[in-house]
Amino acid sequence: MSETDMSKYEKKIVVRNTRMEDVEELVALCTRCFPNMEPWKREQLQSHIRIFPQGQFCVEYEDKIVGSCSSLIVNFDEYDDQHTWDVITDNGYITNHDPTGLNLYGIEVMVDPEYRRMKIGHRLYEARRELARELNLQSIIIGGRIPNYHNYKGQMTPREYVAEVEKHNIYDPVLSFQLLEGFSIKRINTRYLPDDQASEAFATLMEWNNIDYLPKSRRVYRASFPVRICAVQYMMKKIDSLMDFTRQVEYYVDVAADFGSDFALFPELFTTQLLSFLEEKRPDQAVRRLANYTDQYIELFTELAVRYNINIVGGSHFVAEDGDVYNVAYLFRRDGTIEKQPKIHVTPNEHKWWGITEGNKLHVFDTDCGRIAIQISYDIEFPELARMAADKGANIIFVPFSTDDRQGYLRVRYCAQARAIENQVYTCIAGTVGNLTHVENMDIQYAQSAIFSPSDFGFARDGIVGECDANVDTVVVGDVDLEKLRRSRNSGSVRQLRDRRRDLYRIELKNLKMD
Repeated sequence: MSETDMSKYEKKIVVRNTRMEDVEELVALCTRCFPNMEPWKREQLQSHIRIFPQGQFCVEYEDKIVGSCSSLIVNFDEYDDQHTWDVITDNGYITNHDPTGLNLYGIEVMVDPEYRRMKIGHRLYEARRELARELNLQSIIIGGRIPNYHNYKGQMTPREYVAEVEKHNIYDPVLSFQLLEGFSIKRINTRYLPDDQASEAFATLMEWNNIDYLPKSRRVYRASFPVRICAVQYMMKKIDSLMDFTRQVEYYVDVAADFGSDFALFPELFTTQLLSFLEEKRPDQAVRRLANYTDQYIELFTELAVRYNINIVGGSHFVAEDGDVYNVAYLFRRDGTIEKQPKIHVTPNEHKWWGITEGNKLHVFDTDCGRIAIQISYDIEFPELARMAADKGANIIFVPFSTDDRQGYLRVRYCAQARAIENQVYTCIAGTVGNLTHVENMDIQYAQSAIFSPSDFGFARDGIVGECDANVDTVVVGDVDLEKLRRSRNSGSVRQLRDRRRDLYRIELKNLKMD
């Protein structure tokens, strides 16, 4: 008797996190699941995966996606009892996701109508429960539809309908399932999802409590989350050796550390000071010679960040890669790790004299003082970049710059202040002063380094945390409060991030790579 080939009978079902390549299939699934409701937009699903990839799940059966769910983390106590779906999801984009929150909030579950009664929904709910346990979250909260209520709206109120479903006198495909999954009803919300005509826009707010939850001190609400920033207004002057440069850089780092700073920001292209002893007259060749010092530059700042226990945004430096030269900013964390951000928009002058190549990656970096982004000089003058960084969770945008006249400086300053207001973030600018008489294409410098905040109650007067006197060799040190920033985003006088009309406009990525 021949052995049976069991593989031909296997039906593979997999629960996994959704990926960017699943987006088109998920949009199609949504259309099948909810034909009378507005489906997910592609950019909404992409935002979910970028912001909180762990919280997005799908069920794959025979290489086809047959179910999915989306979620985010919130501190639920910060939201109104009668919140709507748009509010709790930031209009479906979950940019209000709070990694330090207590509650996993489920915002959608979809199961293909052709694959129901295969416990697809149960698998998705179990994936959420496992995630809540893994992240030590207090509970899972959902706003559940009651799609059969429209059949009873003339006979009973939503509360009476829910009570009858709880008694098993009425079957509701969503509420009955959620009760079986161990969720308890907290309240009924009105106008939760306006286009849910079957539920008459009502929803049951339900909660599953994680009995394995262990309260931790970091979960306690903070009165404040202060972060101290030191912006270095760097004096460009002739030096005779790499040792002179090292001595000047360490002096500033020492000053920043003495003030107890969490971050020190250096200006754009301040390493061109090295050209004052390299004696290269052709600007295009000078930057390539300067790029040869990249290893020494990285080694110096890594050592200083660790030794002085401070995160350093090391201005920017010319870096040669595959025959091209880029203007690159580095983040040197105090734990010894390193990240980099290339300049995305190169000025006409950089093209003409130095032949600098534009970067095509936008990063948001995790640090021990929250998420940050770096946008080099000209980049801060393009509002789309700051908006995308804020959507990825950046709380502070560091702007190293180098300008040779007041007009150029004011462009950087005004745009940095605008980005702080538009995106409810802090911005910090640091520039070079003085001059390098021995270096071609390094004109006299103009700068007034500063730290900016949003413009609202509770923030600095005029939105200026601190600023240097113009054109002198100095630093500015200021404290910013990330907790105040978080509260302002949720309940400020204005909420630019939340109140965007995403139904009217959006930012579309093309060749820009973002992580």
